[in-house]
Amino acid sequence: MAKKARRKPAGTAPAAAKPKAKTTRTAKPSASTRRSAPVLSKASAACTATGAKPTTAKPSSPKAKRPAARASAAAGGWLEVGKPAPDFTLPTHDGSTLSLKSLRGKPVVIYFYPKDDTPGCTVEACGFRDALPRLDRHRAVILGISPDGPASHARFRTKHKLSFTLLADEEHVVADRFGAWREKSLYGRTYMGISRSTFIIDASGRVAAVFTTVKPAGHADEVLAVLAKLT
Repeated sequence: MAKKARRKPAGTAPAAAKPKAKTTRTAKPSASTRRSAPVLSKASAACTATGAKPTTAKPSSPKAKRPAARASAAAGGWLEVGKPAPDFTLPTHDGSTLSLKSLRGKPVVIYFYPKDDTPGCTVEACGFRDALPRLDRHRAVILGISPDGPASHARFRTKHKLSFTLLADEEHVVADRFGAWREKSLYGRTYMGISRSTFIIDASGRVAAVFTTVKPAGHADEVLAVLAKLT
């Protein structure tokens, strides 16, 4: 036989529901608080966890100033008009040597250029080549000087049929003395090199004219204009 379900006695109170466990919510930090909290690097956070003081990055020291360009470039010291031209002896394109003092008694045109067979230097050299008949009327001697060696000069002369002397100033000693070895800049990079320039020395060995900003095209005509006043 099936058991009958027991009835609860009348007046019995229902069992009390179990109280729910209270949950505590922590307030989220405000946006301003989050922004103001310092951000520590991993190294600093590790130091903080162990009680050590966090290390802060040292401010970077200012870059050391670039040393001033040496010799004439530091003082902007171009050789001055009226001063005696410093004597020098340099190798020529054919391997011999030439001294400036050996040319005393004639006007001498000394032009410094950066490099053989480059566009601007070729235009300038060919300008002097084409002007030689007119330069000869003033008995002027043309000397081209660059840091290239004698072999490079020989190829340059042959290629462009240059008939005047090219001198090799490979250690830029003469360029320094004349002020043509200077600090230059290209695409934000600074370096030392030849500044295209020309010096006209009169028959007595003194500087008659200095061209410090030379444009290759037409420069021979500028030189001829000065020579015309000297002779």
